[in-house]
Amino acid sequence: MSETTGTRTVTGRALAVLDTFDAKHRRQSLASIARRADLPLTTTHRLVHELEKQDALVRGSDGDYEIGSKIWRLGMLASVHADLREVALPYMEDVYQLGSDAVQIAVLDGFRCLIVDRIAGSRSLEVMSKPGSRLPLHATGVGKVLLAHGGSELQHAVFNSLDKFTDQTITDPGLLDSQLKSIRTQGFAWTREELAEGAISIAVPLRGKGGNVIAALGIVAPSDGRDLGKMVPVMQVTGAALSQKLVEAGLGETVRPQSELN
Repeated sequence: MSETTGTRTVTGRALAVLDTFDAKHRRQSLASIARRADLPLTTTHRLVHELEKQDALVRGSDGDYEIGSKIWRLGMLASVHADLREVALPYMEDVYQLGSDAVQIAVLDGFRCLIVDRIAGSRSLEVMSKPGSRLPLHATGVGKVLLAHGGSELQHAVFNSLDKFTDQTITDPGLLDSQLKSIRTQGFAWTREELAEGAISIAVPLRGKGGNVIAALGIVAPSDGRDLGKMVPVMQVTGAALSQKLVEAGLGETVRPQSELN
């Protein structure tokens, strides 16, 4: 144990715990956190328990921990997310006014997508997405767009962990890979009750400087028989126009959570 461990303040030790999480350590066991923070296991257990109560950390079903919603909400205040939201908001409002139940924008966050902003009214169905939510890539429209353009390393990692949420969730790697190829060719993604029963979605890529896909724009609606197909051209035109604005705003690199920018 480091000689400085005993002299750290409680705040310093809590930040040391949070600092153990990075792009290569998104999920960690308690022992891993203690080792990387250079803290006794008992101290780490106490700090992690308190951070979990405050939603700064969340414990998965396997017992490992990852960054919680409170940290992501604070990360929304970062300029990179603020810029993205500011540029995208008028376009999201335009799509919403056309009768969409919910409009959302998401960025890639490791093996999940992070909902940066969302517009929904009283008519919107109950969905799992809200600003700060981290949703699976393989079961959401915005997630599939980001996964399709995320590269082979990301795709292979996701293929090894295809959780099932409904009877419609695609858990076959071959089938999902074929769908990702179609998304890249057609320029949009479509899901039908793959994350939640009763919900369907459409999403399109948003590109920055150099043509990089830096985010995804999507709509979510009830699967009540309505024809969402007519919204595909609208979403594609909106996505192209918004992409041009993102280029003009200088957003060209993949937008990442604040924890990865340090």
